[in-house]
Amino acid sequence: MVKVEKPYVFQSLDGKKVSLADLFGPHEQLIVYHFMFGPKAEVGCPGCTFVGSNMADHRLLATTNTAFACISRGDPAKIAAYREKNEWTFPWYSSLGSDFNFDFHVSADESVAPVQWNYKDKEELIKRGQSYAVSGELPGISVFYKEGNDVYHTYSSFARGVEKLINTYMMLDLTPLGRQDFKPHNFPRPYELGEVQA
Repeated sequence: MVKVEKPYVFQSLDGKKVSLADLFGPHEQLIVYHFMFGPKAEVGCPGCTFVGSNMADHRLLATTNTAFACISRGDPAKIAAYREKNEWTFPWYSSLGSDFNFDFHVSADESVAPVQWNYKDKEELIKRGQSYAVSGELPGISVFYKEGNDVYHTYSSFARGVEKLINTYMMLDLTPLGRQDFKPHNFPRPYELGEVQA
């Protein structure tokens, strides 16, 4: 566990300023999904939208002393509109104007901080053919624990580690054909599901 010393401030979708400690509510644990929705974006990333559509009911986490939130650097009004369009209810906050995303390695901009994602620096990412991860927004999960007034960072995962949140993949893993990764997927956004043949 690493104590979080920086006083991060987020903006709720209704315009209130909140701290990282506030995101816990009455709970001791907090799971954050870093949803790719940058400052200039009009809509969320398709992959993160797929993750958002697979989220477990966050109210169930609350029964086990755990809070959940999505955090993005996007404009709160645009995030709110996208959340409503997808009929999601999970808490979502904007970290725009704070170092949060850079410190937890889900926003990459060399002018702000050294590039690191999935525990690899810029040189390693490029060498591995992951040049997409050296700038812009990136997905990830971070977990925090609160003891009194102190908040600790306890876990982070990136890349395929995010799949722990994707129920569709977990169900497909039970089937004979599995995820069918050899086929290109074009998962619809939640508000498009009515167009999919069941």
